[in-house]
Amino acid sequence: MKFTVKQIATLLEGEVAGNDALAITGLAKIEEGKPGDISFLSNLKYEPHLYTTQASAVIVDRSFEPKKPVVSALIFVENSYLAFTRLLEEYHKQLIFSRVGVEQPSYMGDGTEVGEQSYRGAFSYIGKNCQVGKNVKIYPQAYIGNNVRIGDNTIVHPGARILDNCIIGQYCVIHPNAVIGSEGFGFAPQSDGTYKTIPQLGNVILEDFVNVGSNTTIDCATMGSTIIRKGAKLDNLIQIGHNVEIGKNTVIAGQTGISGSTKIGDNCVIAGQVGFAGHLTIANGTKVGAQSGVGKNVDQEGTAINSSPAFGLKESMRSLAIFRKLPDLENRVTKLEKKNEKQS
Repeated sequence: MKFTVKQIATLLEGEVAGNDALAITGLAKIEEGKPGDISFLSNLKYEPHLYTTQASAVIVDRSFEPKKPVVSALIFVENSYLAFTRLLEEYHKQLIFSRVGVEQPSYMGDGTEVGEQSYRGAFSYIGKNCQVGKNVKIYPQAYIGNNVRIGDNTIVHPGARILDNCIIGQYCVIHPNAVIGSEGFGFAPQSDGTYKTIPQLGNVILEDFVNVGSNTTIDCATMGSTIIRKGAKLDNLIQIGHNVEIGKNTVIAGQTGISGSTKIGDNCVIAGQVGFAGHLTIANGTKVGAQSGVGKNVDQEGTAINSSPAFGLKESMRSLAIFRKLPDLENRVTKLEKKNEKQS
């Protein structure tokens, strides 16, 4: 990345105080900034670093007034944190989407079409009859099965696996070693105590703007589709069972497991290590605390639950407070019993 302070200010719709011709080649924290870097000041506890940083430019809020002379050029914007986030996004695009072409060795099956400005890394594999959109980046050692569709501007990181018949939307990100479309966990118990494998014939659909973290596994449906709706964000190390549906803009933290056929609504927030039983329905806007075990439906939108088994957040917090006091309560009860014995 190489831009002038003026170019960055124009991108961020900001105003410059200082030398707007300085070249910017990197991004840094304000306390670590050096010439050529740009940083930002959002939390005022870091303000002292503004007067000592070597960064060439610093993004600040329009309302900010320096208390001492500042060597760096200042870019005044409405919200410095959001502006720097936008700059990070642009920098990320420069790094990720600058790659184009085909590295060898790589494989592409018959009947597969790949859009313009795409990238296929060395040792990547694309099966037969696939449709890969424009500006898609498929990194080395990624695997894409037969009859897969991938929308424009999607990134498939190294070692990721997208199995047969899956559909991936636009602007999705699939991180290293994620597996999309692996066989669902379906077995029928037999009279002799063994289990017979139930063929899993469905697929997985990721709608647009879905992120899938490293080592996350999304099982294909037994029939039909496992669906991750638009804008959902999945952390690393998540297990999503067959025929699950995850709603729009729902975020799920790592080590969560969701059993088959559970439907999670829009705009839910699921903390880490949560377990969901199968065939549940979770209402829109539900918030689930870490390590909770969800074994029944959540019907009311905007509900916050916690604990295992999970129940109302306030009740859970009160119960945990009482639980911590149980040894003391036991001692008090024992003393009262002894006192009553003496009086009787």
